[in-house]
Amino acid sequence: MKVLILHNDLRVYWKGRIKYLRQFLAQHGITLYAIELFGKGSPYSFDPLDSDNCLFPDKKYTDLTRAEITNTLFGKLDEINPDVIIGGSIVFYSGALGLRWCKQQGKKFIMFDDGKPSNIKRNAFVQFIKDAITTQSDALWLPSKDYDAEYDGVFKDPLFFHGYNTIDNQLFKIDGDKTFDHKSLICVARFVEIKNLENLLRAWQVIEQQNDTYKLSLIGSGPLHDKLVNLTTELGLKRVDFLGIIPNGDIPAYLFNADAFVLASFAESWGLVVNEAMAAGLPLLLSNKINASVALLTEGENGFVFSPDDVENIASQIMKFINLDQSAKKAMSKRSLEIINAMNYENMGVELLAVLNKMATQKSKKATFPGSLFLRYWSGSYNTAGWNK
Repeated sequence: MKVLILHNDLRVYWKGRIKYLRQFLAQHGITLYAIELFGKGSPYSFDPLDSDNCLFPDKKYTDLTRAEITNTLFGKLDEINPDVIIGGSIVFYSGALGLRWCKQQGKKFIMFDDGKPSNIKRNAFVQFIKDAITTQSDALWLPSKDYDAEYDGVFKDPLFFHGYNTIDNQLFKIDGDKTFDHKSLICVARFVEIKNLENLLRAWQVIEQQNDTYKLSLIGSGPLHDKLVNLTTELGLKRVDFLGIIPNGDIPAYLFNADAFVLASFAESWGLVVNEAMAAGLPLLLSNKINASVALLTEGENGFVFSPDDVENIASQIMKFINLDQSAKKAMSKRSLEIINAMNYENMGVELLAVLNKMATQKSKKATFPGSLFLRYWSGSYNTAGWNK
């Protein structure tokens, strides 16, 4: 069997997943290919491009016509002739065009998506079109089981499986006993509006008025850097450290030497930095708008959830953690490790293999009339403008 992973962008986390899956699936007679569409315009441009897998290594999507993207991709797919394509949501070129090629060739398509439809505002007609196209997929690969309910009434006979939103947990393991005497909370985030760092700083003002020992360390940078530094001064904060951009290889040590991880985002389609913090043994303090919080945080067991719009609530939940004794914090750390250790590369491979074996015994899903009609005219897009808002 030949399986191909197709996406607009396969940098950062996907590199490790693909490397693992190639080795794992090869043991079961399955060859895995990968195609990344665009080499330019990536929000992960800091990560080196694997040009061997990229169709347009020197282009971004705005440099190309839809016909150029479609014809070049279809030519490559015809050459490889995969039995199954695993592609992103149909809002992307990779998902829409990958699904269209599969329907034309009688092949099978697995769609992966970490965005919850309920989090995205669309009018009823646009949602109807998206659903009609999405249901042409033979299976959906979702981050966790709580996503299944998002597709109630959309799929007649759903084939859902889970766990693709993994990281290399081992990269975040540090030798030695985890202690909770650092008096430090850590946040790793881009300095952009959606990360809600302004409200986090305002909440930290409340915390400094109640506790004079803990500090907040911020790793990252972005367009709001100067504004956040100025706000820190305006609020009179004394225990906030702006650590700047830290090399990826050094971040595990920073996480290990903190007592808890905090992320106050207004929205996160998943939030893989949460996986990283858990793999480093950290309790969590998370916004309830971070999708990963549903599957990875159990209130009171490995952390606390708060409303990102409510500064007082953010502060009170953080103080709830700060006021715990050492044994309670260690128990939360242990629970974070237990949860994230079950969401690993091995589980990802096992889940995918089971679905591939099941799909091998089934016919490709037939296209519906409205779905095939919409798919004929929809090629996807690549709008990441909101990522930096």
